[in-house]
Amino acid sequence: MRSDSFSKTLGIEFLEITPGYAKARMKIDSRMLNFNGVAHGGVIFTLADAVFAAASNAHGTRAVALSVNVVYRSPVFEGEELIAEAHEVSLGKTTAIYHMTVKRRNPEKPVAFFQAVVYRTGEEVTQEIKKKQQ
Repeated sequence: MRSDSFSKTLGIEFLEITPGYAKARMKIDSRMLNFNGVAHGGVIFTLADAVFAAASNAHGTRAVALSVNVVYRSPVFEGEELIAEAHEVSLGKTTAIYHMTVKRRNPEKPVAFFQAVVYRTGEEVTQEIKKKQQ
């Protein structure tokens, strides 16, 4: 996950990845702004999705998203740094539930809240993917 090309393109930096938990940060630049001059919701969603994917796949079993719900709470402006965390709420054999939070780094203020469900395929995350996560 740490070497995910899309995450790298957006400047997402993973700070911690453990089974069921992940934390990452990203700084908002001018390319990420929408026509209103604030961070595009898709950028915020992508940061949350990145920690969701990392946390859910860190168990070693391939996990793919089934659904994600989001509530946006406040706008984000150019130059602000965001911190996202994913926490596992429930882990089953075939599905798992996660909560993700995206906050401003300074001052710490909630930006968006997410609830998500993954399908656990039963397939092992390949060694190649495991190496990239490290």
